[in-house]
Amino acid sequence: MTGKVPSFSPGSTVSSALPGYIAFCLTLQVHRLVSAQFTVTGPDRPISASLGGEAILPCHLSPRMSAENMEVGWLRSQDSAVVHLYRDGQDQYGEERLEYRRRTALLKDDITSGRVLLRIRDVRPSDDGQYTCFFQSSVSYEEAFLELQVADMGSAPAISVEGHQDGGIRVVCRSSGWYPQPKAQWRDLQGKLFASASEEITPEANGLFQTEIAIVLTEESNQKMSCCVRNPRLNQERESVISIAEPFFPRVNPLKVALWVILTLLAVLMALAGYCFWRRDRATEILRSDMESEKETLLSEREGEKEALRSEMKRQKGEYEAVKELGLARARGYAVDVTLDPDTANPNLVLSEDRKHVRHGNWDPPNKSEGFDHYICVLGAEGFTGGRRYWEVGGKTGWYLGVCRESVSRKGKVTLTPEAGYWVVWLRGGVYQVLTSPLTSLPVSIRPSRVGIFLDYEVGEVSFYNVTDRSHLFSFTDTFSGTLRPYFSPGYYV
Repeated sequence: MTGKVPSFSPGSTVSSALPGYIAFCLTLQVHRLVSAQFTVTGPDRPISASLGGEAILPCHLSPRMSAENMEVGWLRSQDSAVVHLYRDGQDQYGEERLEYRRRTALLKDDITSGRVLLRIRDVRPSDDGQYTCFFQSSVSYEEAFLELQVADMGSAPAISVEGHQDGGIRVVCRSSGWYPQPKAQWRDLQGKLFASASEEITPEANGLFQTEIAIVLTEESNQKMSCCVRNPRLNQERESVISIAEPFFPRVNPLKVALWVILTLLAVLMALAGYCFWRRDRATEILRSDMESEKETLLSEREGEKEALRSEMKRQKGEYEAVKELGLARARGYAVDVTLDPDTANPNLVLSEDRKHVRHGNWDPPNKSEGFDHYICVLGAEGFTGGRRYWEVGGKTGWYLGVCRESVSRKGKVTLTPEAGYWVVWLRGGVYQVLTSPLTSLPVSIRPSRVGIFLDYEVGEVSFYNVTDRSHLFSFTDTFSGTLRPYFSPGYYV
């Protein structure tokens, strides 16, 4: 079998292969472009952070791919100001906005998988708002948006009485250190809201907010009222309670009424005397006799009113003494046996064998235990996470008494305030004060030989009593969480 073998010239071979080669190159280029495409994904809900704490802003690529050789950054969405920038395999410090300098760090542990996190330290009110996270390669740029919500609780409301107004008593509630703007309101113990006489929210120099809300209480509407300040972003609130006794409300003075009656009657009698003056001497004498008799009657009525007023004051004093007895008696129904925890004691303190007494020892350098090294103090061995507890402490010439959170810092100097986790009263230099911000002075007429402390965990109240005269000294109101422990100190700093 024979046949012809086809022949090809060089020119015909190249011309026939060129279209296939071009198609192959285009396919390869499209594949490279497609393989370089990606999307950027951020969190699907706002990120919350507390003032002074840390915020973590996450972003990642999809599909997963390395971002080591990409440019990665975070911007403020409203003005595109740089928060943090990563480029050429390094963090580009110095290009960020001044307010973020030395406060940001890029966490790159998973950057080879396309996942990075931005940490912002020392969170401020100005950090609140929307951010843009972007990734840029040599051929593509994508970004995602995320929101940081900054929030913080302010101080416990401070209630003060500021005088009479519109037939009642003007009461003002103040609280500071809130972010964002808080919502304040007055309500009774059943939760019924009351309209305020005035309300004002003002910014502070540090970017936080303070609120002031006032109400006028009348004798008819007087009851135990609470001032509640709420953080709408955290859905948490702080509350303080006030109740004003009836004798403090303005009312008509019965002595003034009696005086006006006497003056009116005297005026009438003088007019009658003038009219009858021209009458006979006998008629004048009769009139004078009647005047004397009327005067004696009025004086007698006045003495009766004074006696009634003295009886009423004595009754109210008796009721006040009964209320004092009831408060301490109720607290003592929850008495517990409190011992001291040597692991929390300052090295300068010496505990008794039964761990119920503490005294100063010879000073030795700190850091020998986990005890407090800047405050000469010790905690109770028992921790409370609920219920009611009462214990008594023998008084000295100086002391710090109360409760604190078990989680409070034991290193370095701290501020002994409710915001720092301490609810404490002290005696220093013969002066009794409550460690609030600012300090609250306690008027103590009879010096206590023992002080009673009552903790009502669920209600959020720590009360102090003078056991000597059975009087109530002061009560903190707050919202408790975690474990609380008794706090003791002989009253001297290291």
